[in-house]
Amino acid sequence: MKLRRHIQCTDCPVKCDVHRTLTTCNTFPDSPMSFHASFRKHERICRQSCGVSHAIYLVEGIAKLYIEGINDHNIILYLMKPPAYIGLLSFFQAPVYSYSVTALEDSRVCMIELDFLRQLYLENHALLLSLNEAFGKSVALIMNKLISLNQKNTRGRVAESLLYLADFYSSDRYRMPVTRKELGEMSAISEETTVRLLTEFRKEHIIEIEGRDVQIMDKKLLRKISDLG
Repeated sequence: MKLRRHIQCTDCPVKCDVHRTLTTCNTFPDSPMSFHASFRKHERICRQSCGVSHAIYLVEGIAKLYIEGINDHNIILYLMKPPAYIGLLSFFQAPVYSYSVTALEDSRVCMIELDFLRQLYLENHALLLSLNEAFGKSVALIMNKLISLNQKNTRGRVAESLLYLADFYSSDRYRMPVTRKELGEMSAISEETTVRLLTEFRKEHIIEIEGRDVQIMDKKLLRKISDLG
């Protein structure tokens, strides 16, 4: 991590919920309550079981949120891109992170003092609703992931992960931000099984894939495979 500088919300180019709240109330603090930090690709932004000290807001880049398992058997719960809160699941009570977040490309975050954000949360109804909505979306993504891992077979889970990435990029043609191993971690299967299933989908003309470049050729069939599991 490379600390960039403490920054006043008035000087920040990112107009996040905190900035909008302070602007509406016209109550900007005298001293900076946040700082910007840069993370290189593959650098961990927050780590499972470590203490929570700041609310983290993703300003630039893409990151993965995942559970660290035994013997490096991780499960990626979802990906995030700006604007997104990192650590929101630990904002309310948890003293430590129950997951890790790692940058998938060079990224920049704003780290806001947790006590300051909690005070704004309690005092401002609009910010309360905004953070609650973001929290609810995070929980919904995790619940959907748990249902998928519990009810779908490996073929259905990989199909779901490919569709998830298409939705993430809003395009049926995209460059995967993850490796084959990480795609397997999105589907809770091994790298070898992931490679085999991608090959099957390619031979069935459901997708075209070269390196990390993916083109979904038959989205209707891929979605059917995902739905039926």
